[in-house]
Amino acid sequence: MKRITTEQLAHVLASLPTNPRVVASGNFATPYTLLRVVDEQVPHYRLHMLNAQKGIPDREGVTYETCFVGPGMRHSPRLSYVPSRLSLVPALYRDVLRPDAVLLHTSATRYDTVSLGIEVNVLPAAIEVAREYGAPVIVQANPNMPYTYGDAQIYEHEIDYLVEVDEPIATHTITDPSPVHREIGERIATLIEDGSTLQLGIGGVPDAVLERLGDRKGLRIWSEMFSDGVLALDRAGNLDPDVPLTASFLFGSQELYDFIDRNRRVRMLRTETTNDPGRIARQRQLTSINGALQVDLFDQANASRIKGCIFSGIGGSADFVVGALHSRGGASFMALPSWHPKADVSTIVPRLEEPVTTVQHSYVATEQGIAPVVGLSQSEQARSIIDGAAHPDAREMLREAAAQMGLV
Repeated sequence: MKRITTEQLAHVLASLPTNPRVVASGNFATPYTLLRVVDEQVPHYRLHMLNAQKGIPDREGVTYETCFVGPGMRHSPRLSYVPSRLSLVPALYRDVLRPDAVLLHTSATRYDTVSLGIEVNVLPAAIEVAREYGAPVIVQANPNMPYTYGDAQIYEHEIDYLVEVDEPIATHTITDPSPVHREIGERIATLIEDGSTLQLGIGGVPDAVLERLGDRKGLRIWSEMFSDGVLALDRAGNLDPDVPLTASFLFGSQELYDFIDRNRRVRMLRTETTNDPGRIARQRQLTSINGALQVDLFDQANASRIKGCIFSGIGGSADFVVGALHSRGGASFMALPSWHPKADVSTIVPRLEEPVTTVQHSYVATEQGIAPVVGLSQSEQARSIIDGAAHPDAREMLREAAAQMGLV
């Protein structure tokens, strides 16, 4: 590993191939300093990030490439979306999306290591492929990045160049769940038992579920991410103190970052581990809670597209839905409001017109109720979703559609 300045980094970048693929830390660990230098020195490049936030380079010559679209890339005319389960993204790096450079946002050096901190995710795989094919691994080491353990620890011999920076780590403010989200969360929480292992997606419903678990004991966390709600559970004594909190990335408040810094109870693992359906299935009473934009009467969920345009991506929900269904005592909840207020339409539809993100859940959960679907016939599933989850104003339309499709 060689310590360099941003001026020296400009010379390093001169050796990159034409239109290189630059894989960078995503979510709230964006390496803004490194990206600024790349953008100044490289006329044309492909920027590959997961859930990229706003503030990344945006100009002609920069092609956005991602398997999960974030607000920094959403709606861009230069976006190249690559559909993939999150657990399979590392295989794409190995086989078809090989990086020409890897940019990482890490902690300051600690002995002979740095830590990926709040964003492990698919980055260990990107580092390995870069090392195998001779692409540079470049780090911006920041004393403000929490030092986390597990697969987050990267040794100096795995890094080519290190640039020291001192910039704040972006935080994510958790807003209060809406009344509808709180109603959904309360309904789901009543079905979560002591000793369950939780996987929590992003959004108001998972946050609302956590608010309603204050009387549970022995809860565990095995999730691709978590945020401040898990910190609250830990402080209230709801978590099993003998079981590590396992995740692959996280974001939240500075208070959360202080909690995870050099905390050996927090285990940050690579995506191939956290999102492996086989490993998920081995977790006790794995309860998966994810959101959708629409669900149809065949229990198919669309969580990624709006009017044909990509909004997010497949992400990790497909991995956890499968794993939860195979977990002893596990359950998969697909949660959404029953009515979209802005569009003034039902989110329970007869049949999806958008691509399917996930199928075959344990329950479809809305503010109207919890509709069980796993193990039912297709006719029983349709009736359960209509009667238990759909908005009352949509039920007659849905029954008529179900009859036309031969479901009831």
